[in-house]
Amino acid sequence: MWALRALCLAGLGAALGGASADQCSWRGSGLSQEAGSVEQLSLHCAEGSLEWLYPTGALRLRLAPRLPPPTTAVKGRSPQHVTACVKPAGTFRGAQLYLEREGVLELLLPEAPRPRVRCFSWLPREKVALFLQATPHRDISRRIAAFRYELRGDWLARPALPAASFTGEGACRPCNDTEILMAICTSDFVIRGSIRSVSNDVELQESVIGVSAARIHRQKFPLFQVGGRPGRPAGSIRTPLRCGVKPGPGTFLFTGWLHFGEAWLSCAPRYRDFQRIYEGARRTRQNPCEFPVD
Repeated sequence: MWALRALCLAGLGAALGGASADQCSWRGSGLSQEAGSVEQLSLHCAEGSLEWLYPTGALRLRLAPRLPPPTTAVKGRSPQHVTACVKPAGTFRGAQLYLEREGVLELLLPEAPRPRVRCFSWLPREKVALFLQATPHRDISRRIAAFRYELRGDWLARPALPAASFTGEGACRPCNDTEILMAICTSDFVIRGSIRSVSNDVELQESVIGVSAARIHRQKFPLFQVGGRPGRPAGSIRTPLRCGVKPGPGTFLFTGWLHFGEAWLSCAPRYRDFQRIYEGARRTRQNPCEFPVD
């Protein structure tokens, strides 16, 4: 009898304002929080999500991922920084998201933001957290603050990141030889192909490059599938609009990373230039990994 009563009370508590969490994601309600309280959370995965129903008070989220060791290509090199990206759900309402760095708050997502990805980096020794502050509303019944997050510790100095992430010019400059050699070893995808089209999304400040793949050297996820030209896989790669990508002839080697299910460009040398760079590195035994070159 007492066990049944305890089980019923536990179920009632969960319905009114309980939370469910694992090492990667958290889902909870503000109904059980006091207006001025701050709930402390900690997540330990490289990617996951948070969903806060009926926001009240605040949440302080510490991201402490157990990142995998450096890949074989970069063995012995610990990451210089950790990079995190957050993408709000289309229904993000009732709160604002801040980056807390060394006690200073920086606004990442206002209430009702556009569905754009925001990214930030920090050194391993820095103390950072995400601070989710509920905004006052008389009716909180239809307000849900939800977002997805990704963390990586193996991005290079010039990661492929969405347009809203950084404003520096470095994201648009061509990769140098060292960056190209590292990109073929560590990227989520390495595709040899040609540009079919380029379309621009002014609202999201993104360019979408339509690519026809002649050879898929690597793709961790099925980004490129058969379609378009007969027998040739096709797919899309994104890059910041301010980089001014334009369609052009020739064969390129496209490398980059996957962000929230979308491919983002890192390096894209012409294939003949890549062949020259790689062969020169291999002759001097400076190539960080083996790569098939026709």
